[in-house]
Amino acid sequence: MTHPPILPGTNGDKYVPYENRDGEESVVYFTNDLSADGLLRLFDRVGARLKGKVGVKLHTGEKDGPNIIPRPWVKKLIDERLRDAAIVETNTYYEGDRYTTPQHRQTIAQNGWTFCPVDILDENGVARLPVHGGKWFSEMSMGQHLLCYDSLLVLTHFKGHTKGGFGGSNKNIGIGCADGRIGKAMIHTTPGSEDMWDISDEEFMERMTESAKAVADHFGKQIVYINVLRNMSVSCDCEGCAAEPVVTPNVGLVASTDLLAVDQASVDLVYAMQPHQHADLVERMESRHGLRQLSYMKELGMGNDRYQLLDVDHGDARLRPADAVKNVTPFAL
Repeated sequence: MTHPPILPGTNGDKYVPYENRDGEESVVYFTNDLSADGLLRLFDRVGARLKGKVGVKLHTGEKDGPNIIPRPWVKKLIDERLRDAAIVETNTYYEGDRYTTPQHRQTIAQNGWTFCPVDILDENGVARLPVHGGKWFSEMSMGQHLLCYDSLLVLTHFKGHTKGGFGGSNKNIGIGCADGRIGKAMIHTTPGSEDMWDISDEEFMERMTESAKAVADHFGKQIVYINVLRNMSVSCDCEGCAAEPVVTPNVGLVASTDLLAVDQASVDLVYAMQPHQHADLVERMESRHGLRQLSYMKELGMGNDRYQLLDVDHGDARLRPADAVKNVTPFAL
């Protein structure tokens, strides 16, 4: 008996305005204070969910990468709120300075992530996590050490991405927790293909999102998300010093306990800018069909694409994305 082929969804290049969405609203906290204090202020709104042994999933970057989350911010967060936490990462699928564990540790040290433990999750093998409700996967291969953590703070540099259109919290755990040899290959490569990057567009977004769902489901309520909308190159931090120059204005930080809501709010903030301010980043999102990340998260029940954006700097007043970005200034190095 033959089974019908699995087909990806469509419209990953189409932005859905807020008024055209339905369903419940989640809460997303916002600050335009791009500093260590701003990060702590947002963490305090969502961090109470984190219990036991906490991992902090962030992108530690290629050597001397210019756009990663500033290390002093993360150091202050760990020193003052998460003293026993570890940064968690996985090795890369591509050959380079983070391909093997020894190479990766050298890069981590060069980039200054030396103030707390850094756990390379796939250093000692893999673990399989179930993917509930997926169409591409029934399980995903993750770095084995992920199972050692009770809670996860997903601390994400929101930016563009060559394959994903944008890299938010969904990509940070969907690609970033999958191990470097098996899990990332499951997402990126059709078995038997000579092109390791042959999966693109909506299918890639769906595979990555199913991987993220496995992580989110594993931690349940003990996972929270913070996106940092700063130095938003159209390139991922995996491109290091070769990243395209930043031209999109800095915005601020958003935090939520809802994965879809935090990424949707980040995308909405970019779209709410003036066309000349967001043109490059929007083109990157749409040309890669990256908005399928959002619609597929909704289909999989991973959160809400409607939310209340609350300004923590002004008494949690409800804020429209357009108001949050109305005073952004042109990016300058």
